[in-house]
Amino acid sequence: MTQKNKNLHAAKRIKNDEFYTKIEDVEDELKHYKEHLKGKGIGCDCDDPSKSAFVKHLALKFDDYELEHVISTHYGPSQLSFMEPHQPSYMLKIIEEIKSVDELDKLERIPLKEGGDFRSEECIRLLKKMDIVVTNPPFSLFREYIARLIKYGKKFLIIGSMNAITYKEVFPLIKNNQIWLGRNSVNEFITPDGKIKKFGNIVWYTNLTHKKRNEELVLVKKYKGNKKEYPKYDNYDAINVNKIVDIPVDYDGVMGVPITFLNKHNPEQFEIIGLAAGNIRGLAGIPSSTGKDGPYVNGKLKYGRILIRRK
Repeated sequence: MTQKNKNLHAAKRIKNDEFYTKIEDVEDELKHYKEHLKGKGIGCDCDDPSKSAFVKHLALKFDDYELEHVISTHYGPSQLSFMEPHQPSYMLKIIEEIKSVDELDKLERIPLKEGGDFRSEECIRLLKKMDIVVTNPPFSLFREYIARLIKYGKKFLIIGSMNAITYKEVFPLIKNNQIWLGRNSVNEFITPDGKIKKFGNIVWYTNLTHKKRNEELVLVKKYKGNKKEYPKYDNYDAINVNKIVDIPVDYDGVMGVPITFLNKHNPEQFEIIGLAAGNIRGLAGIPSSTGKDGPYVNGKLKYGRILIRRK
């Protein structure tokens, strides 16, 4: 396991989710959604305005994005510090562009009676006033967070671990084209003490369309004449493809491809059938002849695979 991914797993274990997104990463992603943001009310409901790159960027680019408003809420010292003494939380509403982040301190702070937990009734009432949610929710609460957005029919652009793709609560949303990956990945975050922390496999999740999603994946390799490079799984009626670039152009059956395929998935080109992984049950979308869920080739378990079929 790489050090980057060890950092992410450690963050999950200790529920240390105070990792702040860099403002350049926010800008690099949001610039691809200007047509979606125009005239909309934006919600940042895991964001302390004094620290959040999301709030700062949206406030500084308020006119450029032609926003209606930005609503920011946060849970006291952090979204996960439930055992710490209560500290006041507040809502900040931005209705016009600022010239400097220092101006945020001059805006009215409206105290939150229920502590700013995004699951509170108070924050849910605020969520209903948001057209699009843009934030970096706590890694350890990602399942609950995205379920809440789906429940209330919200458009969103949020950061999360690529491992979340394998969650039983998340993968069906991807399979059914309810959510997909954004344009970029995020490799560095800022810790509360100002240090840079590197992570692997951090991506954007969204239900807003972007140009990359419509790009055709150009492939040239053929199955015919190279069948030995595409062994069938022991337990699934599907062939194994080790690299995205090696997806054959002339095979119409089910194929197992690396999970990173989702970074290049065009729903007009391929259909997602399911997910086969050793620790994931019931998401493959096709029957296993052995009862085992992971994809096996010659008795050896492969890494998790997205099962796809050409349209």
